[in-house]
Amino acid sequence: MADKTVAILGATGVVGTQMIQCLEERNFPVGKLVPLASARSVGKTVSFNGEDVPVVEATPEAFEGADIVLGAAGDATAKALLPEAAKRGAVCVDNSHAFRLEPDVPLVIPEINAADIANHPRNIIANPNCATIIGLVPTWPLHKLAGLRRLIVSTYQAASGAGMPGLTELQREMGVVANGGEMGDTSPFAYQLAANLIPQIGSFKDEGYTSEEWKMQNEGTPSPSRPSSTVPSRPSRRARRLRLRLASRLWTIRLTCATPCRSTPPTRTLSTLAASVATSRPLTA
Repeated sequence: MADKTVAILGATGVVGTQMIQCLEERNFPVGKLVPLASARSVGKTVSFNGEDVPVVEATPEAFEGADIVLGAAGDATAKALLPEAAKRGAVCVDNSHAFRLEPDVPLVIPEINAADIANHPRNIIANPNCATIIGLVPTWPLHKLAGLRRLIVSTYQAASGAGMPGLTELQREMGVVANGGEMGDTSPFAYQLAANLIPQIGSFKDEGYTSEEWKMQNEGTPSPSRPSSTVPSRPSRRARRLRLRLASRLWTIRLTCATPCRSTPPTRTLSTLAASVATSRPLTA
């Protein structure tokens, strides 16, 4: 693959910073990196392959010449700017919720439906919520082997879901708890997160589910079945934890996945489970 001009929309945030690290770790053929952020970040730099790269204001014109755009910004910014990048010929891979349910935007988990990447008429490719990915990667092969009929998911989200403000607040709260001080304002969290479990993320939607729970249910399609989900927030910096109960015609199993967003999926657990199903050996919880 020839070297590419890669732009990152939201390059100074938690997700954008992680994307830059992943490009370095995978030795992706980046000929030029264009870190994009809001006007208040202009003048800052990001480190990439040992060099300090200046941050550029995210405007439609900033996408000129870009081959690939990685979206690490919020929904509103993604909706406003990624179509502009696509019009200029860039292929956009977006991490926000903005395009996930659009019928002409492929929603891709590479371990499941990588072939869908080839069909992107709007030059935009979306990926599901991180917890949805973590849950479906180990369950998809089991569905192909035995046909899942029911999937019950409890996912415990980390502070990093609220971006850098969430990470900073959890660090502050842990210091307050350790020193016995006054907690004070807990923004961006509705309640204290340190040494606590907040049973609601997002606003309540139809049928009593929150917006985060609806993401788990809707962004897995086409999934083994429509999952029933519960999504609280837990006092972890980055690691998500999922507990899944899977049922087919033949068996019911429980599976626990604990992983940071950027780590490798739990392939060892997956391989053991898939082999057990394929050979009809008893499964243990």
